[in-house]
Amino acid sequence: MTTATPQSITTGEWISFHERETFDLGVRIGEQLSGGEIILLNGPLGAGKTVLVKGIAHALGLDEEDVTSPSFTLVNPHQGRLLTYHIDLYRLDEGASAAHAVDLDEILTDETAVVIIEWGERLGSYPLPASVWRVGISGDGDEPRKISISAAGH
Repeated sequence: MTTATPQSITTGEWISFHERETFDLGVRIGEQLSGGEIILLNGPLGAGKTVLVKGIAHALGLDEEDVTSPSFTLVNPHQGRLLTYHIDLYRLDEGASAAHAVDLDEILTDETAVVIIEWGERLGSYPLPASVWRVGISGDGDEPRKISISAAGH
């Protein structure tokens, strides 16, 4: 079951049996973005968070080969159809300190950019604008991935 709401991405649950399916779901998400969206990605190491981001990037006119997990740089900006900030909080402590470490307040002032945050749960209760989408990915290794997309608060 999937639903779409105005100025949103499609919500629901998907099963991905192959990396390509995860990438293709990212493409479908990216095609729906108009700017101002914040996507929080959660899932274990190896679940496919960066693969999903590569699909989103492809739909935004970026070369997916240029998209790598910013585990050490923390923030990678990419200019395509929309300015996209790819953020990785894996190496940071949970809470507001993670948001401050990547200067999230400053990034969020650009209301036309797309902000994608891997390990988004590390933000804790940090206040975010309303246009937040939570993407959870479970499974790793050779297991199928269960991918759920919901609007924050749902």
